[in-house]
Formats: sequence, C-alpha cells, structure tokens
Amino acid sequence: MKKKRRVKKKIKKIFVLIFFLLLLLFILFVGLNFFFKKTNIALLDKPVDAYLSSIEEKVKTIDEEFNESDEIYRGEKVQKYKKKIVKEETEEEFIKIKYKNKTYYVKEDNISLKEQESIKEDKIYVRTPLVLYKEKDDISILTSIKKGEELSVLGFDKIDKGKVNKYYVSYNDKKGYVYSKYTLQNSEEANLPYDQDGIYKVHETRTDKYGGGSAANLDYYPEDKIKIDGNEMPTEAKTLYINAAAIKDVDSYIKIAKDSGINAFVVDIKDNTAPGYDAETFKELSETNYNKALNKKEDYKSYIKKLKDEGFYVIGRITAFKDNYYATDHKENSILDTRTGNQFVHNHSYWPSAFKREVWGFNVRLAIESVKDIGFNEIQFDYVRFPDKTGSLEKQGIMDMRNEYKEEKAQALQQFLMYARDEIHEVGAYVSADVFGESANNYVTAYGQYWPAISNVVDVISAMPYPDHFNMYEYGFKVPVWTIPYELMKKWGETAKARQDEIKSPAIARTWIQAYNTIRSPYITYDATKIEEQIKGLYESGLDGGYITWNSGSSIDKYNTLKPAFRKELKNG
Repeated sequence: MKKKRRVKKKIKKIFVLIFFLLLLLFILFVGLNFFFKKTNIALLDKPVDAYLSSIEEKVKTIDEEFNESDEIYRGEKVQKYKKKIVKEETEEEFIKIKYKNKTYYVKEDNISLKEQESIKEDKIYVRTPLVLYKEKDDISILTSIKKGEELSVLGFDKIDKGKVNKYYVSYNDKKGYVYSKYTLQNSEEANLPYDQDGIYKVHETRTDKYGGGSAANLDYYPEDKIKIDGNEMPTEAKTLYINAAAIKDVDSYIKIAKDSGINAFVVDIKDNTAPGYDAETFKELSETNYNKALNKKEDYKSYIKKLKDEGFYVIGRITAFKDNYYATDHKENSILDTRTGNQFVHNHSYWPSAFKREVWGFNVRLAIESVKDIGFNEIQFDYVRFPDKTGSLEKQGIMDMRNEYKEEKAQALQQFLMYARDEIHEVGAYVSADVFGESANNYVTAYGQYWPAISNVVDVISAMPYPDHFNMYEYGFKVPVWTIPYELMKKWGETAKARQDEIKSPAIARTWIQAYNTIRSPYITYDATKIEEQIKGLYESGLDGGYITWNSGSSIDKYNTLKPAFRKELKNG
C-alpha cells in the first residue's frame, strides 16, 4: 500500500511539474509574442535580402497605419519579411520591409529577390540617336540606332539613385548596351523633337542647301556641361599651341607662358602625318602611325607631365577624319574614289570616313589612352568634318563616302562627338571640337558642321576664324578684313554668339586666333597689337572662354614677340 501511495505521489508530482512547465511555456510564448509585437519583429519571420523594384525611379511606401511614407529609389537593397497588411477598402496587400533600420510597407510587386529584376520596363525607345555597345565596359560599337526605334530590355549594367546607366537590350538580331539617358519609355515622346514649338522651330527651317544635311534632323536635347572632380578647367584658357615635334623644347614654352600669363597648352596627339607618340592604339590599329611617331611614349609623357607639374591645363589635339596614315592602313574605312577603287585624295591626303564606326572607335581609343596614360585634361578633336569643296564630285558619284547607315553628314559628326564625349568623360577628361569659322553662319555647311548641334554636345567649341581666311570684304567692310582684326572678330563673334544662343546648353567658346603673318596681299605682320585686337573683338562679342594661338610651326620667336598681348587682361573689361 505504501508503495502504491508513493507511485501516486510521484505521478501527481510529474503532472504538477508538467502543468507548471506548460504554464511557463505559455507565459513565455505570450511574453515573447508581446515583445516581438512591441519591437515590430514578427515571430519566426526571418528577413531575406531583396531589392526595391519599379518602372519608376522611386518606390512609394506606407507605414503600418497605411499613411504615405518615404519614397525610396528602386534598386536599393532592403530586408523583406513575410508579414503583410491588407488595406480593407481596396483589398491591397502590402509587405513589410526594412531599409536603413526603418520599417516600411510596399506592394509585393515592388520587391524582387534579384537586383537585375529591380527595373520593370521591358521596352524602351530611342529619343536621341545612339550606339549599341558590344560590352558594358568596352567602347566597341555593334551598330548605331536611329531615333524612335524600339529596344527590348534584358537587364542593365548598374543603377544609382534609381537611374540606370546602361540598359542591356536586344535590337533586331543584336544584343548589347545603350546609355539610358538617350531613351524614353514612351514611343510617341521619343519620336518628338526637343522643344518642338520653341528651340526646334529655329533650326527646322534650315534645310539641306549645300549637301551637309538639314538642321531639322539634328539633336537639341540639352546636355549638362559637367565639372569633373580633380580636373578644373580655366574659365579663361589663354592657350599656346605646340606641335608634336616642337614639344621636345617644352622648357622654352613654359618660360614664355610664365612670362605672359598663359595658363594652358594644346599639344598634338595626332596631326595628319605627324603622330605625337608611339601609342598602343597605333600599334594595334594603325601600324603606319605607330612607325611614324615623332616621340617615344615615355619622352612624350614626360613633356606633358612637366607642363602639368608647372600648373598648366593641357589639351591633347587629335585630327579625327583627316589621317593619311590610318587611311593607308585601312582602305576599307576610307572615302574611296570610284574611278580607281582606291582611297580618294583630297588636300594631298587620304580621308578616313566619318560615317565609319571603326574610325570613331580608333580616335576615341587613342583619346582614352592619352588621358589615362599621358595625363591630358581635355581632348580636342580637329578635322571633325568631311572633305570640303567636294560637292560636285559627290554629285557625280566619284566619291564613295562609305555611308552604311544612310546618315546626313551633320548627323554623323554630331553622333561621333556624343559617343566621344560619353567615353572620354568616363576617364575624367573634357571634350572640345574645332570648327571652321563658316560654321557660325545660320546653315549647315557642305562638310557637315553646324554650330548649334556641335556646341550642344561638347564641353568646348573652338572655331578657327583666321582673318586671312575670310573673303576680302566680308560683312561689307570696305578694306581687306585681315587689316582690321578687331572689327572683323567682333562682327564674326556676334554671329557665332547668335548660334550659341539658339540652344539651351552651349559649350564654352574658346577660339583659335591667327598667330602668324598673313599669307595674302596686302601682307600684314601679325604682331602683339593684332593679336590683342583679335582677342578684344572676340571677348566683346561674348565669346570670352579664352583663346588658342594658331602657329603651325609653334615658333618660339614668334610667341616671344606676342607676349605683350597675352599679358593684357581683356575679359570683362
């Protein structure tokens, strides 16, 4: 009997113990649940990494009371929970997320587990003609795509503050990358010109009079003029030109500059038949340029470094589409003479075609190498044009321009400069373009230059209005215009300034000036007074971003005589 009582007591104790354990577990469960609710952490709801996703750049969020909360950029990494809340009136479900230690709720279709799915657009449309890149980090061009074309979105390279840098797309049978900034999600909007009833009206009437194209077919969307960290461009660049042979005497030019207030230099990277140094780009793509280089790379680099170490802003000049050596190496990319099947000779040179994307890539690769390896602050493209005075030969079919995309000349030039600017900005340098003085007139030139289209794209536009290149009595002057450079430059500058004012985002105007004695009768010695008169006329017309001296031989003696003009403070006064 005692044994049975002891067993019963043990069983009772076990039941009591079990009861208290269950009670303790219940209290613990209630307590933990209360704690989790209080701390807004759902029991057993472990978060997973996710990304905010949208067709818009920002995602709308709400709080637990369904009040509107912060907007967060798509592509941002968040923590996603299982907990959902339902808005009774609309039956909409919202899922809980955490972002920067703050709790939000978003619609479930605004959440993706993969970063590449954080954009929802599946179709985009070309707003501004663009290039399709082979790879996201390579400048090789697969093809060019015209305004209004539809692209299927497959992904993107990177996203920052909701903005995609490059879309990965398919177009026809090709897949590659395009800059998103040139696209829109609406087909109708993409096909419209910029500011159709305003700026576009100014250019629309300027039709293709001379064979260079119509101003109506160019792009006028404003392009922000950037400031590159660690690369400050002078507001007034007082610039000496040095050719690739003369750069060997760099110390003499530094002395002139320090004696006269010069703060910048243009140095040739590639002039026609005068390549500046034995660049790797030449070695790979133009053996003749490589073999004919005037300087070894390390020597050339030391000259540029010396200029920069002395505090000068240094611009590298590249003749883009007049390059006898490249055309010698690449007949397939050159303008052809249909009578012979060989390269067309103009102005004693072969001309690579500005329609050919391989030529674009060659010049831009050279520019990038020269920025990264040599240290240039800016790349200046000269001969950004087609051969001049060849209209009758084109009409006769004597010149095969290699126009594979059926573009107008002005379109090809503007698009080349857009491509060049995008890629050169990526490596931390500015882009400028040289244009003939004629391009300041209100028409598209026969060789494809149209001032507003070029100024809209580049950081700096550098015209070449050399007084002895004008017609003798230009603008109705009664004396040969090169004898009155102040009056001539002021009048020409006013014309160019009018073109600048026809777009929303004009480039800085830094103009070439004549720093040699005239080559026409009546012969005039262009001394310091004549240099000062040119600069004064340009600045008073509103083109006050600086100047560049054109003296093809980069004559030290001549530059020394001109120092009094360089010392004058003419800007804003």
